[in-house]
Amino acid sequence: MQHNEPAPLVLCAEDHHELRRDLCDELREAGYRVIEASHGEEALAHLKAMPDIILCDITMPRLNGYALLERLRNDFPQLADTPFIFLTALSQRYDVIEGKRTGADDYLVKPIDYDLLLVTLEARLRQVNRMRAKSTEELDHLRQGIHHLRTDNSQKAFEAAKSALDMMAVGVVLLNDKSQPLLTNRAALRLNLDQAPFHQVPSLERLSNASSRQLHQAIREGIHANHQHKEHNRCLRLSRLGGHGMKPDMTEVSDLMVFISSLANGAGNADAPAVAVMLIDPAQRVQLPEPMLAELFGFTPTEASIAMRLADGQRKEDIADQMEVSPTTVAFHLRNLFQKTDTRRQAELIAMILAGSISLNIEA
Repeated sequence: MQHNEPAPLVLCAEDHHELRRDLCDELREAGYRVIEASHGEEALAHLKAMPDIILCDITMPRLNGYALLERLRNDFPQLADTPFIFLTALSQRYDVIEGKRTGADDYLVKPIDYDLLLVTLEARLRQVNRMRAKSTEELDHLRQGIHHLRTDNSQKAFEAAKSALDMMAVGVVLLNDKSQPLLTNRAALRLNLDQAPFHQVPSLERLSNASSRQLHQAIREGIHANHQHKEHNRCLRLSRLGGHGMKPDMTEVSDLMVFISSLANGAGNADAPAVAVMLIDPAQRVQLPEPMLAELFGFTPTEASIAMRLADGQRKEDIADQMEVSPTTVAFHLRNLFQKTDTRRQAELIAMILAGSISLNIEA
């Protein structure tokens, strides 16, 4: 743990008093800060404290562990990367698999092995730190790409910024404080959006009305934060209506992953960018370097290979054939990928993998 930073905060939700006391004593002795909860509703109230990691019994009164996890994932997007670990006496293989399918990051069986518990906490926190560091790196890369636009409004500076952003693997649109697009990179143009504030992007597919409202609200929040020189980041998963240009095997509604970041520069004129909107289409096929993917998410080499194939649009059956393994083996690794990326569905997993490529310069 870093000595110049507060110790990680652990929310421990366990209805058995003696076990909760022992757990919290072990955690405090290991250097963690701890919040205790004796039932699910109390744990839900403590989520406002922004814990760094959550330990949770499944069979709690008032609100069980599964329900608490569902509320966390649905109602607390700011805790999307907070590891959630189930503590339970349900040790059957089916129960373990079911727990992970609900979106839990880990599953420790009672009686608790405290050495294993502490190692698990350390591993999960390292993974979160890697991903947060990567997100910071990605935003820094974006800011570097528009540095000239903030200080120089010449055509030369504009072309330099566009050249830098065109090298990024995901779509980027820079907006001024009136929500008007100043720059749209090559990847964003390929996404074919036509609703404001993306009028400059050709129209083949559209955001749904509800998604458009969400997007506008998030952009307004980003612009407001920018005026106050504050950093503001928001992640949305928006629905698009099917139409011309969609692949035959796609459903009628496909998701678009959107990251909105204020640039914290206080820009208040029509020529200066105030907000960056990053767009990721899960249906886009992107080749990611396997070692980089493994390092970013903590994947094993096999998991990274399967993840890359999924991001390239391949079916699980085809992956099994190509890797000369059984479909059961692919399914096993897929569950690990869901666990390590905090996703539940394959579409979400692919979107997360693509999101990790925001600052990567993928060479041909």
